[in-house]
Amino acid sequence: MKFRIAGDHPALPGHFPGRPIVPGVVILDHVQQAIERDHGAFAAPIKLAQVKFLQPLLPEQEAEIVLEPSARGWKFRVQRGDTLIASGDIAPA
Repeated sequence: MKFRIAGDHPALPGHFPGRPIVPGVVILDHVQQAIERDHGAFAAPIKLAQVKFLQPLLPEQEAEIVLEPSARGWKFRVQRGDTLIASGDIAPA
């Protein structure tokens, strides 16, 4: 699933003034939306067993979410082209 965060997103002004980057929680929200789009809504809260943010995502940059099923949930990668932005494991709690 590809996504782009608009430059006027309400989370950007405070993160960081003068040089906004997309907050991790906004990226993770898109990961959850990608899973729910393909597999239905989570019936329970989710657990993030491991998450790594490796590069910033700037407003208006296109990113892609890649999901792989795992024994307990999904492994995910968020990429901007060939650059890995974030990765981790997400599962129902």
